[in-house]
Amino acid sequence: MPARESEALVLRSYPYRESDLIVSFFARDRGKLRGVARGVRKPKSRFGSSLERLAHAQIRYFQKQTTELVRIDSAELLRPPMVMAADYETSLALDYVAEASDGLLPDHEPQDAFFRLLALIVDEFWERSREKPPPGWQNRILVYFGLWSLRLSGWLPPLNVCLETGVELPPDAPAWFDRSYDGLLSADAKTQDSWMLSGESRALAAEILRTALPKLPADGWTPETARDLRRFVNQRLESHLEKRLKTLRRLEEALA
Repeated sequence: MPARESEALVLRSYPYRESDLIVSFFARDRGKLRGVARGVRKPKSRFGSSLERLAHAQIRYFQKQTTELVRIDSAELLRPPMVMAADYETSLALDYVAEASDGLLPDHEPQDAFFRLLALIVDEFWERSREKPPPGWQNRILVYFGLWSLRLSGWLPPLNVCLETGVELPPDAPAWFDRSYDGLLSADAKTQDSWMLSGESRALAAEILRTALPKLPADGWTPETARDLRRFVNQRLESHLEKRLKTLRRLEEALA
């Protein structure tokens, strides 16, 4: 049973037996793993908050070749957990990021670019939450995460071409989308079930995909900013995950 130690981000956890947890975590060098952490739910657990959702920790674990679950021996926090600074809306936003990431990431496949994306998202939530920003500030981070998680997973369609006709969409023109298509549609190809994606939101998406999150202007973002782009991103995520994101409805209600 070889011992391993990895820098990791905790994704999700589930109660197991009387006092244990099954933890899904994203190890930078090993990809997504699942393991059992013994005694986590006891009042005096040695793990503390190191296995909270999206905690950034150094995790030591043991892995047998004959079993899928590893055994988590210890977890040492590398930064304060977001649970210390999160209000209700931010907690829902973090739940959404963790749920989507857990679904997108394949088991046992290191993905350093996605790891850096998640670490950046957690950093930005932490920094912004300390500033007492205006309502809806989480929206900017969530749109950024959604677009980049789709791109890194290979599921982001071209945003300048009609999927049905192959015609290039004018930069400032609106486009349309619905769950039956993997990409955008022109006005001539849209269906009665299509939603509009404005030219402004398409331009914003292009800016997000070429700008680092800390350099993306934070001023002017409200819960309404790029709502159509957020809908498009979430449709693409749920389509490829082949399930509804459980946290999404509560998150949208909280950010409304």
